[in-house]
Amino acid sequence: MTSNFQKLDKFEGVDFRRWQKKMHFLLTTLKVMYVFNTPYTIGTENETLEQIRRRSKFENDDYICRGHILNSMLNALFDVYQGMEFAKELWETLENKYMTEDASSKNFPVNQFNNYKMVERRSVLDQLHEIQRILSHFKQHKMHMDETIIVSSIVDKLPPLRKTLKYKKEEISLEKLANRLRLEEQLRV
Repeated sequence: MTSNFQKLDKFEGVDFRRWQKKMHFLLTTLKVMYVFNTPYTIGTENETLEQIRRRSKFENDDYICRGHILNSMLNALFDVYQGMEFAKELWETLENKYMTEDASSKNFPVNQFNNYKMVERRSVLDQLHEIQRILSHFKQHKMHMDETIIVSSIVDKLPPLRKTLKYKKEEISLEKLANRLRLEEQLRV
């Protein structure tokens, strides 16, 4: 199972929400995500054997959780955050720093979408997939845009030879637009 974890992209300081979701999935799969919601208890002299086992399990799971988070970072970020003692402290520090930066970067996908220009010499479907990738960042930042506006904007971005869709009267969904473009591209080839 651990060999599959090596396929996770290293966190570079950007796209925190994506990395956070992947880490959340990984830590949930490992059954260690609970350490973020469970307060750490310090051992006492009168601990029962059961309390010692629970505390020991928690400390081990916290170590595993912290290790996976740190291991999924670039070396430069690892060096910055490796001094944090507990996984919860590390997680909250990362959220506080990078969620704020993500919030300020909401303008970036909007600008990317608005300024995207399709060109004739490339596959329209490839370009549509790029636009859909940009639009996925909208969801990531919990920004919403009406599908009619999205479709209309994409049709406006189509290369000149494909603008026949622009003059169609019926309302079309993004899925139908993609299907229509796919069919047109197959017919051209």
